[in-house]
Formats: sequence, structure tokens, C-alpha cells
Amino acid sequence: MSKELYDRTIAFAGIWQAASLVEEVARTGNCNQEQLSHTLNALLVTNPDSTLSVYGELASLKRGFNVLVEQLENQTDPKNIAITRYVIGLLALEKKLAKRNDAMNVLAERITQVKRQTAHFELVDEQILGNLADIYSDVISPLGPRIQVQGNPDQLKQTRVQQTIRALLLSGIRASVLWRQVGGKRRHIIFSRKKMIEQAKINLARI
Repeated sequence: MSKELYDRTIAFAGIWQAASLVEEVARTGNCNQEQLSHTLNALLVTNPDSTLSVYGELASLKRGFNVLVEQLENQTDPKNIAITRYVIGLLALEKKLAKRNDAMNVLAERITQVKRQTAHFELVDEQILGNLADIYSDVISPLGPRIQVQGNPDQLKQTRVQQTIRALLLSGIRASVLWRQVGGKRRHIIFSRKKMIEQAKINLARI
């Protein structure tokens, strides 16, 4: 497998992982805290040495690789439409973000502020989640089209659930930026789907 395919599969898995966690939090109000931390941590890696270093190790993307395979492998099977919809929405929002240098600059500045705060707070602390959620609301949401998150109405009313979802969507944008940076394009999703599934399986076998 080529390095380009390897890098694209990592970035694509990052998007699926964020979208999958959004779906779970919206439905249940909670998710695996280790997976949440790994996913959000990608936001703080702004000068990575490699594509993988954004997530640290393949194991940090285990959920993403699994969801990528589950959602794309057998198109005749029913899939989780909500997760797929979130992925499509994230890629569309990132495309708009890429055309806005002003928004990119504000995003970088706000992320840097959060990085400083992680010296005093855990990534999954309410303070950090709230700040990441605010970045999504202030910088990403206005770009449109907005991602409509569906789930349990009782859970979606809760502030922490709302903050976690927005923070995860921001991480999904980070993965979408990475996808573009490693050459990911719409045609790869259509024509290289089987190759990415195969690469995701190889990565899972290495974990």
C-alpha cells in the first residue's frame, strides 16, 4: 500500500471516529472517555511530524477504522445513516473553511489558547470542552451548512452533552483538514473506497 493511501485512511478514520462519537453522545449522553480524549487531542497537534502523529498511534483510531469498515464495506447492508450524514456535513464545512483565511486564522488562534489551558485542565474537563464548543459555534457553524445532530431529546438538552458534541464536531473538522492536506478528495471516497477499507483492516491488524 502507498504512503498516500495510508495517510488518507488515517485522516478518513479520524472523521469517522469523531462522527461516530457524536452519534453516540447524542443518543446516550456519554461515550468512552479514552476515545473522546484521543479524538479531541488531535485538535492540539498543530505541527505534526506525520499524519499518524496527529493521533499518536494507530490504537487511538481503532474506533475510526472499525466504523469506516462497517459503514463502507457492504453497501447493501443497512448502515448508520446519522454517522454518514455527519461525515458528509463535516467534509462540506471544511471545504468552506478552506476558502476562508480569516476563519482559519481565528481558528488557529483560538486553538492555541486552548492548548495553553490544557496545562491546568484535562482535555475532557468542562472548561476545555466548553471552550472547544465555543470555537465550533463561533468559527465553524457560521460557515454553513449547519450539521443537524439528532438523538435523545432529553440528552441533547444537557449543557455538557451539547459541549461534547460541538467539541467532537470541531475535531471532525480537524480530521477533514488533515484529509485535504494529505490529498484526500471526493473521488477517493468513491473510487478508492475498497482500498481504504483494505488499509483500515491492515491498520486494525497492527493494533
